[in-house]
Amino acid sequence: MALNFRLFHHLNSDTLFLRLVGDFDGSSALQLVNALNEHHGKVKKIIIHTNGLTSIHPFGLRVFQKKCVTNNLSHKMTFTGKYSYQMESEENESLRACY
Repeated sequence: MALNFRLFHHLNSDTLFLRLVGDFDGSSALQLVNALNEHHGKVKKIIIHTNGLTSIHPFGLRVFQKKCVTNNLSHKMTFTGKYSYQMESEENESLRACY
């Protein structure tokens, strides 16, 4: 469990902005999925900013991908920042399936 992980959110009319800070591991992935589920039907667009991340643990990324597909999360997610490519990598077919 990454004790330094924080998830900050801001809702602006129909857009949810999420800022991830710290290490992204399995529990961090679940926090992100829970936040997405909470706002899933309430917003048209979700922007996830990754510049605050220190690292992405492979297990955390797999948990996020699996939950994203299982929960049929919004296809309106956009990742920004230094880890955006890793979070939305075209090689990760399971993550692409939720877009």
